[in-house]
Amino acid sequence: MRQDGVLAEYDPGDLFCEMLRPGQPPHPALSQLCDRLRHLPIDALRRRAADAERDLLERGITFTVYSDATAIDRILPFDLIPRVITAEEWHTLEAGVIQRVRALNLFLHDVYHERKILADGVVPRELILGNAAYCQAMIGFDPPCGTYVHVCGTDIIRDDAGRFMVLEDNARTPSGVAYVVENRHMTLRVLSDLMAGLHVRGVDEYGLRLHRAMTEIAPAGLSDPQVVLLSPGIFNSAYFEHVFLAREMGVPLVEGEDLLVENDRVWMRTTAGLAPVHTIYRRLNDDFLDPDVFRPDSHLGVRGLMEAWRRGAVSIANAVGTGVADDKAVYAYMPRIIRYYLGEDAILPNVDTRICAEAEGLAYTLAHLHELVVKPVAESGGYGLLIGPHASKAELAEFRDRLKADPANYISQPMIQLSVSPTLCDAGVKARHIDLRPFAVTGRDTWVLPGGLTRVALRPGSLVVNSSQGGGSKDTWVLA
Repeated sequence: MRQDGVLAEYDPGDLFCEMLRPGQPPHPALSQLCDRLRHLPIDALRRRAADAERDLLERGITFTVYSDATAIDRILPFDLIPRVITAEEWHTLEAGVIQRVRALNLFLHDVYHERKILADGVVPRELILGNAAYCQAMIGFDPPCGTYVHVCGTDIIRDDAGRFMVLEDNARTPSGVAYVVENRHMTLRVLSDLMAGLHVRGVDEYGLRLHRAMTEIAPAGLSDPQVVLLSPGIFNSAYFEHVFLAREMGVPLVEGEDLLVENDRVWMRTTAGLAPVHTIYRRLNDDFLDPDVFRPDSHLGVRGLMEAWRRGAVSIANAVGTGVADDKAVYAYMPRIIRYYLGEDAILPNVDTRICAEAEGLAYTLAHLHELVVKPVAESGGYGLLIGPHASKAELAEFRDRLKADPANYISQPMIQLSVSPTLCDAGVKARHIDLRPFAVTGRDTWVLPGGLTRVALRPGSLVVNSSQGGGSKDTWVLA
């Protein structure tokens, strides 16, 4: 067998490699893929990668980085070497994601109604009722199908022993699914020979499934409800995805100024006059959704929208107030939340998490700061965190002061050596850390897109996979 191909000098060391699977029985499809990679010269892979990058630029598949004034719109770096998930692994991941979504929806209904979980002391009352994302306007409101989290992105990692664990729940307005579909299209354009005969599950059903869920939650009695996607506009970091999803669902992409509430109904301005709107898939944060209820200075939302929703004239996904469920401090209680509502152990365990708002958690974090990853509870995108083992003495000292000043804003976790996957870099094919964000869509029931967004930390040794921090993505192959 030739050894001058893509994997000739690949060495993951002691890290768990998703491609080579140390200590696990050989998998026929993975063995076949590895063989094809070993027969593919690296120069040929580089040429295909250059073709893919040109294609991404031409197609306008970008995201926005507000912190970099020199290059605001960027393509998300795409690595051609896929991440593979076996059918057995996917069965576990899918079941675990569905279980979490069920528990999240039951939890949200409870905290906006009877608050039994708070009365029983399973979750601290102040953590929920004092949470900035807790929405008073949602108290007593029953969304259609009992669904609050219609689209959920669950961040999952794999440790150095090959165990899957949940790192985070994204239940507000999770992004990234457009890259899942576009990555697959890119693979089929420039690397289809690698996939031939491997029976990889498709990802093109997402738009249909999302539209179906949006029609299921529409007000009753409608044969053909009108769905729209509400975007903050072209300057939003995920605007490409908003355009993509509206096209995939076959629905209008609107901004706040395109909608109005009149006679207790929601209408869309069109060239033919006003047209009724029944479901809004919103990609707009709670604070900007309705200036009558939230920020009065918002020009992105729709005045009177919350009242129209409460009257049953329109449905909104995801529901307002879901942020209280994906808070990083609430995340620490998810195994208990699952057990409380479902009477089951979590199929996908959490990473061990300490809450710095609690005296014991703070003391442990301060004592072991150099060993831990510390995250602000309300931030996303990899911002504001400390990776203790990689921090300097000055950084540790500065973060220690920040932690003492506002302990309730932080959680801490051990540093997990994330699994790796072979990734094309300037120096050749190297092991780079990855995670996975499967997307679940819920109307009356829950469907999970096979695979999800595999994000890859392109910098050597980096554990931060977020696109805003220099990460890229891979196509995720779920074997049928």
